[in-house]
Amino acid sequence: MSQRPGTPRLLRQLNDRAALELLLSAGPLTRTQLGTRTGLSKVTASQLLARLEERDLVRVVGSQAGGRGPNAALYAVVPESAYVAALDVSAHRVTATIADITGRVMSEVTVDPSASDDPVSLVHTAVMRLADTAGVPLDKVRACVIGTPGVVDPRTGDIRFSFDLISWHEGILEALRADLKRSVMIENDVNLAALAEHAEGAAVGVAEFVLIWLSAAGGVGMSTMIDGRIHRGRSGGAGEIGYLPVPGAPMPVDVGLSGGYESLRDGASRELPHGFQALVKAGQVVRLAAECGIDGTDVVDVVEKASEAGSPEGDAFLDAFAERLARGVAAVSVILDPGLVVLGGDVARVGGAKLAERVQAATARIAPNATEVGLGLVEGSPVVRGALLHALEHARDEVFSSTV
Repeated sequence: MSQRPGTPRLLRQLNDRAALELLLSAGPLTRTQLGTRTGLSKVTASQLLARLEERDLVRVVGSQAGGRGPNAALYAVVPESAYVAALDVSAHRVTATIADITGRVMSEVTVDPSASDDPVSLVHTAVMRLADTAGVPLDKVRACVIGTPGVVDPRTGDIRFSFDLISWHEGILEALRADLKRSVMIENDVNLAALAEHAEGAAVGVAEFVLIWLSAAGGVGMSTMIDGRIHRGRSGGAGEIGYLPVPGAPMPVDVGLSGGYESLRDGASRELPHGFQALVKAGQVVRLAAECGIDGTDVVDVVEKASEAGSPEGDAFLDAFAERLARGVAAVSVILDPGLVVLGGDVARVGGAKLAERVQAATARIAPNATEVGLGLVEGSPVVRGALLHALEHARDEVFSSTV
């Protein structure tokens, strides 16, 4: 039965949730400290803590010396009350992490995606291995978030299609939930990276920004945050910046494509890409480096060489690469005016400040907006980190909303 606003049960639920969130962010706390910060009376705070202790959500973890009376007990959230799993699935590697409800990472594993063509079997293996290495009971894993390079339908949460993961298609989400028997969510990998940058990285406190992702695997992606929320578009296709028409890049008809996602998927392996990706995709960047006198076959390697060398050849390559990137950044800037564009991914990381500064300067020459271009700051894998934060949010909603 639904609860009317202001009923005692609903107020207790709201107070419990506020207390748990406070203990997560500022704990451990004494009963008095908790009451002061939440505005609850001593009696209400005591009742709240007793209720949460009974449900094994908080426990005493120490004491704090006070005045003349006995030491005050310090309370904290019970870490093992729930766990979450986060996965970054690409065509080349699956990286998976498990954390307790406080966000403390327990274990990380990698799985070779070529071991199975079945996404359900692949995820099942990764989650089982995570739980085993962390010594976590599987029934305590309350949420699992999976990041993939696919387009996710915002209405169903299922994958519409993925160029890199052909076996990931509509129906996979339901199959995963049936197999794991718990909350499972699939999200675009670049969107998850943007969530991580917004929470802990280059866009903390920024309500509107764009993340442009330069992948070592060769692709380019984008995520847009507006008013603190990821903008997915009607069909989930917002951010497919690789297909953005820009000067100097061929159009779909120029490479024999008629447009539309089905045709794009059929032509994904063509030698000549089109749109923005034709300028900044890995193979194109490696060729650009060779033209500037920098040898190498790996995009991360050539960008890193140029950034570290400080040579005329390296500077010329970074200038040319930045000019190409600026065409996409400028197009996004004049439409969205985000104020901040964050460059993320392995290619941007090794390009460093030298690349970001050049992209900002080149963008300023062709777009009227004052757009700041910065580097992603989230350490490790921003995709995994974003998936973990997303999973924690859902798990806490589930666990902390059932305290009464």
